[in-house]
Formats: sequence, structure tokens, C-alpha cells
Amino acid sequence: MSDADLECVDAWWRANNYLTVGQIYLMANPLLREPLTAEHIKPRLLGHWGTSPGLSFIYAHASRLIRETGQEMLYLAGPGHGGPALVAAGYLEGTYSEVYPQVTGDADGMRRLFRQFSAPGGIPSHVSVTTPGSIHEGGELGYVLVHAFGAVMDNPDLIALAVVGDGEAETGPLEGSWKGVSFLNPVRDGAVLPILHLNGAKIAGPTVLGRKDPAEVRSLFEGHGYDVIEVEGAELPGMHRRFAAALATAWGRIRAIQAAARAGDWDGSRPRWPLIVLRTPKGWTGPDKVDGVQMLGTFRAHQVPLSTVRENPDHLRLLETWLRSYRPEELFDDNGAPTELVRRANPEGTLRMSATPHANGGLLMQALEVPDYRRYAVDVPAPATVRLESTRRLGELLRDVYAANPDRFRLFCPDETNSNRLGAVFEASDRGFAERVTDADDKISRDGRVMEVLSEHNCHGWLEGYTLTGRHGLFATYEAFAMVSASQTIQHSKWLQEAAQLPWRARVPSLNILLTSTAWRNDHNGFSHQGPGLIQNVITTRGTIGRVYLPPDANCLLSVADHCLRSTSYVNLIVIDKQPQLQYLTIDQAAEHCARGAGVWPWAGTDDGTADPDIVLACAGDVVTMETVAAAEILRERLPHFRTRVVNVVDLMSLVRRRDHPHGMDETLFNELFTDHVDVVFAFHGYPGAIHQLVHGRPDADRFRVRGFIEEGTTTTPFDMVVRNRVSRYHLVMDALNNARRTPPGASDLKAWCQARLAEHAQYVVENLQDLPDIRDWVVPDPAEQS
Repeated sequence: MSDADLECVDAWWRANNYLTVGQIYLMANPLLREPLTAEHIKPRLLGHWGTSPGLSFIYAHASRLIRETGQEMLYLAGPGHGGPALVAAGYLEGTYSEVYPQVTGDADGMRRLFRQFSAPGGIPSHVSVTTPGSIHEGGELGYVLVHAFGAVMDNPDLIALAVVGDGEAETGPLEGSWKGVSFLNPVRDGAVLPILHLNGAKIAGPTVLGRKDPAEVRSLFEGHGYDVIEVEGAELPGMHRRFAAALATAWGRIRAIQAAARAGDWDGSRPRWPLIVLRTPKGWTGPDKVDGVQMLGTFRAHQVPLSTVRENPDHLRLLETWLRSYRPEELFDDNGAPTELVRRANPEGTLRMSATPHANGGLLMQALEVPDYRRYAVDVPAPATVRLESTRRLGELLRDVYAANPDRFRLFCPDETNSNRLGAVFEASDRGFAERVTDADDKISRDGRVMEVLSEHNCHGWLEGYTLTGRHGLFATYEAFAMVSASQTIQHSKWLQEAAQLPWRARVPSLNILLTSTAWRNDHNGFSHQGPGLIQNVITTRGTIGRVYLPPDANCLLSVADHCLRSTSYVNLIVIDKQPQLQYLTIDQAAEHCARGAGVWPWAGTDDGTADPDIVLACAGDVVTMETVAAAEILRERLPHFRTRVVNVVDLMSLVRRRDHPHGMDETLFNELFTDHVDVVFAFHGYPGAIHQLVHGRPDADRFRVRGFIEEGTTTTPFDMVVRNRVSRYHLVMDALNNARRTPPGASDLKAWCQARLAEHAQYVVENLQDLPDIRDWVVPDPAEQS
């Protein structure tokens, strides 16, 4: 590192620190052209200083590396509340003023920059979607590495520099994400450079890794397979020179690994990718002591080191001394713009990390080539007479999506691809794995692109990083364990919601989630595997983002999957079981049904459309759809003059009012399906309260009687599950009779018959360990046989 380089990098770092402190404290006098007074200080002091100087230090040196090498680099800040440091970086690089023209590169623009931080009408304190160059919402700790690894998959020229804070390193998701190096292919993928920034403290005390013996920390990460490089200190300029050397060494090792692999000089063993452990004081360059209490290097520097500046003249003087220690007169010219010395530290154009198109993935997105889903259609000669595993057809579609998109589509699944009946994808790609492979392994290779790791957090986060940088994918998991990563789903939804408000953010491929092994069919796993809660999370997202689909059969699943794979900037939740299930609609019928979101199934009910039905039997979800169709058949057979209408809902959000969700049915269609006064018995896949939430505001919403999962069940038979949760065909028949506006002749006898059948079931299932044959093998009777 030459003296000229050192001077340039140090000036940029000082400028960034100055802007960081200014954002936390100042609303006027941004360049200290006059003595600092209480009137220049914000009324509320918010933000996080402690991690920020370290983030800026790393950024300054990464920029220098980019200038020297032309390396494409994405900067991910795990300590998300170091937001002011990353905002300041974008401002110094000029990107901030490009995307927010009102924040100009002069004194007035600097004042705006300071005033907006953590303020009404402004920006949050963390590295959010409003921060140019970010794909990582650091407000919730734990996901920086999974996003980084997802970003570099099928992205061979990119290095994702992922700064891991030592507080974040204590979280479960982060602790489990170091294994990403076990899945990278140096020929086809880019590289992740983790920088573990140990400043020793979190918000109120020490961190685990910060207090561990350095030898133990090194052993930990060497055990994960990393080549550890360590830098420690606070003295300048020594730290600049040591860290510059460490970063150059890490980059050189990355490029050597990739060059050898891409030249064919690779034995297939997992490379030892570099990792930097950087130890600096918490709140580096900030106040050493405040009121005689040690601040620098302690947890007290985490947020706002001087918290009573407006009220305390001594603190005000300390703040001014702190700000002037960065020598702003050397960093900003008379107009308030960064001086040439500072600007010289910036890379050019899209090599600026705040301007990289990889952080605005829609700019790089190529359309996904999806084969015609009709090629995979199930032949349905008559409704509810054919039984098969619907997700197998989806697996065949995904196999051909893989083949057509060898560089921009991946399936992410926690060791369950075959279990979820998606195994056809292995005809197109192996599982990706960089560790040792044995002869006993099946469909595993270093070149595989099906991503299986037994971690919902990793799979979910890898897909997020993959889509946010412009590629397409699907996350498939067991329904109950989608709740392990539910917070990631929520956070990603929030990211997309905010991105939609920013015209400079391009739309990105949707986050597609497939849930199988559902609550209704866990024949051996038990109560722990029964939980449809993710539906609740997604339906509460904004209408511009959340979509929930409950296809009842294979052809509907194909239609829904085609739509979701082609969509952008949504969270698409698809829920369908993997077990053999009845098939209802031809492919043409399914396409029309899914396009509308819901529809009447005339063949299932006895409503001829000439008058209002006595009851509407509605359903959403595969198993409960079968129970609803079976209930309608019982009513047709035993009470032929009792008019039933069967409505199936595949797009759950179609139940919402149009004013509240773009998929919501208009009032005319809603009334056409459900009338505006007839009672509705609704059999739902998830928790009953979800339907009540969705139909709120519809005509006489109290007429909806919802049956769904009520936390009953364990290891038992399929039909016993619906019985335990009171959504069996017999419960639905009794509900229909109890809630109809008229009581038909024979209703009492039919209710008694239903109760007797339930009693018969209860005895039979315990004695025979399986369901009654006429229930287990039930299909809709042939009309000719009935007559």
C-alpha cells in the first residue's frame, strides 16, 4: 500500500465516519462552519455508532481493492444497524444523489442527509432496502451469510463480502450458515469472503466470540473449512497497512482457487476459502471516556455515546471535538462536496459497491424459460375418480425448467426433494456438494445444482440471495417446518413491500415457497409435524406482495406453479400435500379455475342455478376439498331435494375485497359464488380464523362457518386427522344441516347416521390401524352406477 493510497483511503474513511456521526446527531450546521449549538442537534438521538467505523473501514479498503483489480463486489453488512455508515458510503460514491436527487452532493444535500436519518419521512437506522447497494436487511440479525452464498451461486464473477458482527454471530441462523462453503463450486459460482468483525460487545455486554481465546476462534473456523486470516489493532496507519495486506491476500487466494478450477486443474475437493477475522475497538475513533466512564471499546459505544448533547454543554463540546477530529475541512470543499482526495478513493461506475447491479437484481434478470405446463397434465376422465401424487407432475416440470435454464434456476430443499415427490429434477441435475462424495451416495456431485441442506434457514436465505441478484428458484419444505424460517419470509416480504415504493429498485424474481407433508397427512410423524401457520403470516402481508395458493389437484398445481415461476416481486406460497390424492379438473378446467381464483363445481353439488342453494359448501386445500366433495355426495344421495353448492377456492387472496387486495373478487363474482345471504360451511386447510379474516367486510360475513385445523391430532390415519379436527365429511354434513335456512325432511335421521359413522370409525381405526375401506378408497360414484 503506497503512501498515496494510504492517504486516500484514510481520508475517505474519515469522511465516512464524519457523515455517520452527523447522521446520528445533526440537523443543521452540517459542515461546522459555525460553533456547534444545541439548536443544531436533533431532538431525538437515534442510531448505532459502535459498529459503524469498522464497517466504513472495511468498505474503504474493499473499494481500493476494486479499483486495483476491477473485481465485481457486493457488500453485505450483517451488523445492520450500522446503517449510517453504508448510507454515508453511497453518498461519498455519488450513488445516493443519483437515486435520490434531492440529496445533493453539497452542503444543503449533506444537511438533508443528516436530517432524514431515523426521522419521520426519512430512512431507518439500519441497512435497509432504501440503501443503494444493499440486498440485505440487517435489522434482524442472522442472515448475512446465507444471502451472500445465495448471491454468488451461478454468479461466477462476483465476490460477496459479508461482514459478520460478533453479536450477529451468536444467532442460530448465522451459526448454522458457515457451512455454505460446502456447497460452492469454484468453476460455476462466485465466492463469499466473510469478515468476522469482532469488536467485543453487543448492546449491553460482551460477545461470546469476542471473549474467546483467539486460538479457539481460529480453530472453530478452520474446522468449518476456512483459511483464516487475522488482523487486530487500533493504531494508525498500521491498521490500514495490515488490513490492506489481509484483503489482498484473501482476494489472491480466491482468484487462485477459481483460476485453477476453471482451467481444469482441480481435483474436486472442497477448497479452503479465506475468512478474515478483524478485531477493532467498539466505537473506534469515537469518544474514549464520557463523564469519566469508559466508552471506547465497550458496550456503551454501541448506540449513541453522547446521549444528552442538547441538555449538557460538556457533551456538546465533546461532540464538536469528536466531529472536528476527522478534519472535515480537508474532506469537503467550500460547497460541501467531497474533495478530490476523498473522491479518488471511489471506484468507477457500476464497480462502486453502492451502484452494483447485483444489488438491484432485476436489472440483471433474464426471463425464466418455462415449458408449457400442459405437457405434464393429468388425464382426468371424470372428477374425483383418479388418485395420484400431484407433486410428482410438478417435479417433472421443474426437471425441464432446470434443463432449459442451466444458469438461472435452482431448487432449495432441506434434504426432502425425493420425499416431496420432486425427485424428477435429479434427471437434470445432481445435488450440489463440495465435500467428500462416496460410491454409496446418490445423485450428489460437485457440479449439482439442486441445493439440499438440512436447514430451513440456509435454504430460504440462499433463495433470497439468489432471487435478489436476479435469478429464479423455489424453496420446498415440510409445512410445519416452514415456521422455522417464517421470520425470513416476513422480512423478505417487508423488503419487497418497501422496494415497490422505490422507482430505482427493479422488480426481482418472486420468492416461491412450496409446502408439502401437510398437517392433514402425517401418518407417522405425529403432532410435531402438523402446523399450517405460514399461511397466517403471508395473508397479513400487503396485497402488493403476498399470494397464497391451495391447488386441490395436479393440474391446478401445474397452472399455479407456471404463474408463480414467471412472476416477479411476490411472495408466492403454494400448499399441497405429496400423498396420493383425488384429481378433479382437466388441464383446461384447471387453467380457467386458477385464473379466476375460485369457482363453483356444478358436478359436485345439487344446485342447478335456478334458485339460491340451501347451503354453500366451500373448501380451500386438497384434503378438505375431498371431504367437502364427499359431504356433498352424501347430501345428494340421502337428501336429494336439499340444494347444495360446492365452491372451491384455489387463490386464497381472492376472498379478500378488491379494495384490499388486487386478487380480490369483485362483489358481483363473490355474490355469484357465495350469494349475499346463504350460510356458508367452509372447510379450510389452515387455522379457521384465517378465513374469517379474509372475508371480513363481505356481505353478512357472520354467515361463514369455518372448519379447519384446530391443533388436534398425532400419529394416526388420514381420515382420523380430519375427524379429530372436526372437518370430516360427516361433520360438514351436520354443519350444513344445522346452518341451512330450512331443515329438510330426513335431516334428523341423517345427523344420527353421521354420528353413527363417526363412532364406527373410532372403533375401527384403533382395531385395524387403518381407515374404513369405504372411506380409504372413496371416489365419486359413477352417475350410471348410481342410477
